[in-house]
Amino acid sequence: MRNVFAVLAVLAAATAAAQTAADDAILQELRAGKGFIATPVFTAEEDAKLLALFAGLRVADVSDGMDAVGLPNLGLMDPAIHPLWKDAATYRHRFVGIAVTARYVPTNLPSAGRRDAADFDRWVGEWYTELSPEPFDVLLRPGSALVLDDADSVDVGSIGSYNILAWKQRGMVGVVTDGTARDTDEVETEGVPLYLRGVGRGIRPGRNQIESVNRPVVCGGVLVVPGDVVVADGDGVVVVPRSVAAEVARYARGILDGDKEGRRELYRELGLPADPSVE
Repeated sequence: MRNVFAVLAVLAAATAAAQTAADDAILQELRAGKGFIATPVFTAEEDAKLLALFAGLRVADVSDGMDAVGLPNLGLMDPAIHPLWKDAATYRHRFVGIAVTARYVPTNLPSAGRRDAADFDRWVGEWYTELSPEPFDVLLRPGSALVLDDADSVDVGSIGSYNILAWKQRGMVGVVTDGTARDTDEVETEGVPLYLRGVGRGIRPGRNQIESVNRPVVCGGVLVVPGDVVVADGDGVVVVPRSVAAEVARYARGILDGDKEGRRELYRELGLPADPSVE
């Protein structure tokens, strides 16, 4: 009997040691920082197939689709997130894309202070390179929608007329930020869809830092997971979780088709010429 108790004691000690080791491993993992929402990965072909289902759909149609799948009032960003510009003739400000995300946070590092121009330029270049770069740009591909969770407590224009064009060159269809942008006159002239909270003037150095890329972010009060569908137009922005996107699109398509059919008849009765909204 004593041997049995001895064996049990050894087993208990071993179990306790193993549990302690496991607890230590979890502790170290958490201490180093851990995200609990996984970032899904999809192929370009999978994205294109899903985007085809959303082609031409409006925010209002998609909002109805979210209602139909049991997600009323979810995914709708704060109305303060609005289009920088609108094209009421051909709707170039509208877009549908697959979310690529990044998060910038306010810095707690000191500013450059008073320096000569050459030294200031070096400081700016180092900040852009080391602290506040754009590592997400390599993720952008045809159909990408860039969603930025930016520092809203500093006057910073993380988006400008140059980088937004460079992102477009990679295939990005539009940008959404809960922060600000600068060079807004030029961005409007360039015709790149941009949805933002307001105008910012400052450069990133001394104001913000990159925190993460392609991780879940909050933008306009909405959770955006990379791979979600982002729909933007004059009514604002709605984000559709990937898991229900196809079902939402199918319902929304019926809403849009019915709306166009009904308005085409009203156009005929009123003698109005057809326009892109009913075609």
